[in-house]
Amino acid sequence: MAGLHDEILELKRQRNAAVVAHYYQTPDVKAVADFVGDSLAMAQWAQLCTADVLVVAGVRFMAETAAVLVPNVTVLSPDPDATCSLAEGCPADAFSKFVEQHPNHVVVTYVNSSVEVKALSDITCTSSNAVRVINSLPMDKEIIFAPDRNMGKWLQKITGRNLVLWDAVCEVHDAFSIDQVRGLKAANPTARIIAHPECTPELLKIANFIGSTSALLNYVSKESSGTYIVVTEEGILKEMRQAAPYAKLIPAPTDEPTTCACGVCPYMKMITLEKIKSSLETLTHKIVIPEHLRERAALPIIKMMTL
Repeated sequence: MAGLHDEILELKRQRNAAVVAHYYQTPDVKAVADFVGDSLAMAQWAQLCTADVLVVAGVRFMAETAAVLVPNVTVLSPDPDATCSLAEGCPADAFSKFVEQHPNHVVVTYVNSSVEVKALSDITCTSSNAVRVINSLPMDKEIIFAPDRNMGKWLQKITGRNLVLWDAVCEVHDAFSIDQVRGLKAANPTARIIAHPECTPELLKIANFIGSTSALLNYVSKESSGTYIVVTEEGILKEMRQAAPYAKLIPAPTDEPTTCACGVCPYMKMITLEKIKSSLETLTHKIVIPEHLRERAALPIIKMMTL
């Protein structure tokens, strides 16, 4: 791996390229990144990018968001098949009809969506700022929230707003087993359950803290010790262990009847050093968005970021 790592660093130098990676990437991929963060932080960092080429080590919607924000930069996705169950669960043609069926609604779209769906939206949000986005809207406005129904139900509870929800889920967070989490809690009674809002409402009810990937990381790092049952994708555990070396971190299991199959996003793990190197060598898998679509999708993203 050291050879690949060095080759990528040299290609970055030659291309005046940068790599931005999500927390859920593998440690070797994060090691070649210029920045590692959640989807909001990745978008903010991309917006300030001065490189000629930007490789997005994440799923496709993250690369699309970067391409919307920095149209003069060559944005590459190392594997164009690295998609997202939420984005796939909300096709633009069906969502367009859904929006038409609910006229006069403000359309709030979670960032885990395609660029075409973002273009149908009034404002986007991430798990880091979803509550702030909903609370920023006038109380007399009716709201569509898409595509994550679990996060939508959580937002309804937190904000007290009645949201019209699209019916899709993150296949990783929706699969965490509440029974097995309860079992872990029984075995570790002092442990705090920390969960991502993409988890099921039933699981969120027993959580001690609910927050975005970065919020979960910050929560553990501030406490620095103690025991935590971590109910989100296992990729964040590396950063948590670095931030809180004295904490005991227990990854939550998914609904596997015979094994402790901890939550792993198969799409995130499709990004490898080999694919990053190939993408940089050949400048392939460039994200190309028609200008009219890019301009329309930029409006809700920029509106979110100005909050």
